[in-house]
Amino acid sequence: MDDTLKQLLSAENAARELVETAQKESEHLVQTALHEAHLQEERFQARVPEMRASYIEKADQRAAQTVAEMERRFHERFDQLRKDAEAHEESALDAAFHELLGAGKK
Repeated sequence: MDDTLKQLLSAENAARELVETAQKESEHLVQTALHEAHLQEERFQARVPEMRASYIEKADQRAAQTVAEMERRFHERFDQLRKDAEAHEESALDAAFHELLGAGKK
């Protein structure tokens, strides 16, 4: 009976040691993961200005491209209106003179 009791106590002690070892390893893994998370956070925070600058640069490029496109459309429309005005200038002047001369006869 003493041998059985000693074996049970020995098994209990071995199990306790395994649990303690597992708890220590678990705590070590948690601390390692926390440390790695902090390092990742620091790396991310260090890159924020770079990412912000990149975003602003891309936004500026898109804005410049949009402005250039709008200017191109404006000039196209302006040229078309000028051509239309030139094409209709003579008939508009004739109509105006006719109106002025016709209004004077009434």
